[in-house]
Parts: sequence; C-alpha cells; structure tokens
Amino acid sequence: MYEWAKALHVIAVISWMAGMLYLPRLFVYHCEAEIGSKQSETFKTMERRLLKAIINPAMAVTWIVGLYLAWAGHWFSAGWFHGKLLLVILMSGVHGVLSARVRDFGNDKNTKSQKYYRIINEVPTVLMILIVILVIVKPF
Repeated sequence: MYEWAKALHVIAVISWMAGMLYLPRLFVYHCEAEIGSKQSETFKTMERRLLKAIINPAMAVTWIVGLYLAWAGHWFSAGWFHGKLLLVILMSGVHGVLSARVRDFGNDKNTKSQKYYRIINEVPTVLMILIVILVIVKPF
C-alpha cells in the first residue's frame, strides 16, 4: 500500500507543480489583454479551469497522501521532513496567492504587472527544487 501511495503522491505533486508553473504564465499574457475582450474572457476561463480542475485537486491529494506517507513512514521526527513540510506550507501559500489573482482577473481587478507575474513564476520552481533535494538527499 505504501508504494502505491507514494506513486499517487508523486503523480499529484507533478500535476500540482505543472499548474503552479503554468498559471503565472497565463497571467503574464492576460495582462496584455484588454479588459472585456474575447482574449481576456478566454484567459479567465483557462485560469479558472486550471485552478479548479487541476491545481486545487492536485494540491489536496498531495497533502492527504503526503501526510499518510509521513505517518506510515514515521517521518514526523526526521529533520529533513520538517524542512520539507515548511516548504510545502510555503508552496501552499503561493497557491493561495495565485488563487487570489485568479479571482482578481475574473473580476477585472488585476493590479499586478507582468513583471510581478514573471517573478512569482519562479517561486514555485525554487521551492520545488529545495523540496526535491530534501526528499532525495535527506541532508539532516
């Protein structure tokens, strides 16, 4: 059962990260679209569907199965796991920020620039790299 759960966890993480990396790119292009235009409305639909159909469910599965794996593997006392958990909490915070931006764009109230979205697009990448290093290397 543990190996199946681990496989499901990896699939969920990949899905979550794919969405977290793609959504800010959509925002970059959405910034260029005129409010009320067909292009803007298309971006709204794409962003909402990506969040609701992929990113949110993938995050939920990642958390649920990840906590099961930590419990079943007795990882809660491991130092590397504490670091990973902190980084996953930060990733979840970024997820919340991106969710708020989907709402802003949906209400035609975006106040952020393309540059902001280009920068925030790098945050999930850095967190993902650090998480993978902690999980694979287990440095402490």
